[in-house]
Amino acid sequence: MPPSEPDHYAVLGISRQATAAEIKAAYRTLVKRHHPDAGGDERRILALNAAWEVLGDDERRRGYDGRTANPGPGVHSPGPGIANRPRRAARSDQELATWLQQVYAPIDRLLGQVINPFPGQLRALSADPYDDDLMEAFCGFLEQSRARLETVETLYRSRACPEAARGFGLSLYHCLSQVKDAVTELERYTLGYVDGYLHDGREMLREARARRTRLKEERRRLDL
Repeated sequence: MPPSEPDHYAVLGISRQATAAEIKAAYRTLVKRHHPDAGGDERRILALNAAWEVLGDDERRRGYDGRTANPGPGVHSPGPGIANRPRRAARSDQELATWLQQVYAPIDRLLGQVINPFPGQLRALSADPYDDDLMEAFCGFLEQSRARLETVETLYRSRACPEAARGFGLSLYHCLSQVKDAVTELERYTLGYVDGYLHDGREMLREARARRTRLKEERRRLDL
């Protein structure tokens, strides 16, 4: 193999005879295991992504195989039970698709209904925080947010996160926790007008918004 050509098969831990389904399953499993949100190494993620970009595309894979026709030591040979992997991969794909549709999608929608209206709610309140009507409207928003978050928690516990999306599911839970903590801080602010609570709640929601954006990007990867 040319020295400048990485061994993409070794990166994914598969044989050169691996099927498209096996490549996809190996990539998905490893990228979740080594995702930075799950404590993984960003350099490993880059290597995994590079391997997927080549081996996940039939034409690019054929070109790569043609350039690296004589694999060196370190290429993994098929292990026992390899014939059953496509079936297991298909079952895993179905479990993941069901979880994304029935758990993640409604959770993301509900979190958006808390995160997205907040700047407008805060602008309305800032006109006069001591105005009873404005404060009542803001408290109503917080009550609705709390009810939505209770629904989110119920949804999250309704179905176990598939192994292939463990890091994704953990990040989703962190996002939920940030929003819950933010609402708690904002509720404290409404009780005593302590600016520190308002500042902390606002920053937590800002971080939750950024995490939700990253989750949406990762969600697109899960559709490979």
